Amino acid sequence: MTLLGTGAPAGLPRPDCPCAACAAAQGEDARAATALLVDGALLLDLTPGAAFAAARAGHSLSGVRQVLLSHPHDGPAVEVPAGLPQPGRVPDGRELALLTGHRVRAVALDAPGTGYAVTGPDGRRLLYVPPGGAPAGLEEPVEPYDLVLADVVGRPDALARLRAVGAAGPTTDVVAVHLDHDVPPGRELARRLAAAGARTVPDGTTLAVGSYEDVPDVPRRTLVLGGARSGKSVEAERRLEPFPDVLYVATGGSRNGDTEWAARVGAHRERRPGSWRTAETCDLVPLLKDEGPPLLVDCLSLWLTDAMDAVGAWDDEEWADGGERALRDRVRELTQAVRGTRRTLVAVSNEVGSGIVPATASGRRYRDELGRLNAAFAAECEQVLLVVAGQALVLRG
Repeated sequence: MTLLGTGAPAGLPRPDCPCAACAAAQGEDARAATALLVDGALLLDLTPGAAFAAARAGHSLSGVRQVLLSHPHDGPAVEVPAGLPQPGRVPDGRELALLTGHRVRAVALDAPGTGYAVTGPDGRRLLYVPPGGAPAGLEEPVEPYDLVLADVVGRPDALARLRAVGAAGPTTDVVAVHLDHDVPPGRELARRLAAAGARTVPDGTTLAVGSYEDVPDVPRRTLVLGGARSGKSVEAERRLEPFPDVLYVATGGSRNGDTEWAARVGAHRERRPGSWRTAETCDLVPLLKDEGPPLLVDCLSLWLTDAMDAVGAWDDEEWADGGERALRDRVRELTQAVRGTRRTLVAVSNEVGSGIVPATASGRRYRDELGRLNAAFAAECEQVLLVVAGQALVLRG
């Protein structure tokens, strides 16, 4: 399967767009509109310059026996080159059999357009989803596809739906296509996709369907650090959007009816996918010991506040008379649970050590203990990020 293009319908960079992402989309990061050539016999989506793109990749369109459209419009995007069959579309749920031995089934979407599940003569299977769409009406169990090509950046929930029913498994090669200027190209795009268990390739790349050596491993434990309004929670939530049934663990509580705090909590809740569940608790150890879906803990700094309340850490006498030792035990129990957990875990915490030195002894104590907690927690994580001004810096992994 050769990707003649991997970009959004308008390509990348977009014509006449002055944004930073478009300015950086040069060389391998420049992308034509997405189109797929399968075994030289099936063309999914006809785009401008498809014949030249195939030639640059060392292929010809002379052997194409079927051209299928996926985008939500009725006709071909460009004039049909001489020798190519007229483009068509398979009705949802129907299957088309080609003389080459390929079978193409149309997959219903939750948005206008048509997805295609292609089975090759060797039984290998790929799924192609057009931009802005996600498969609809999926039911368990589903045999996993060998390759999924979808709008992972724009519709991460599409990948979550496929994973929920087993259509995308650990060995499924997930390749992001329809790439637009929403994410800076290059390393930042690769980083975000890797966190979702996906990747991208340059235009003209030929992939062997069923070969999954390059499938990125999703970090099982991740710590996201950052200051106030740095974007750390957004980064943490984004990492788990492509996964189903996430349990969001809120450690902040209700704060006794504080309306400003309630507004903050509501804003967080509105951002999260509707399929996620929420647990308001600071009792993290049992959750980490249980089997289950991914956990997003937001945040460790509020967990520490609760733990310090419990051991009387704000009072100097109580702190000296066993409070410090009790807090160390709680932190040790938490980090040991992180080490032993089988769940995918993303945790958020504040980085406060670079700010003004607190004026009170209790404030300095909290700052010091949060620094120790962050360091101990980070030591148990495969990946650690620091978010500054919305930009994620990889410290580990």
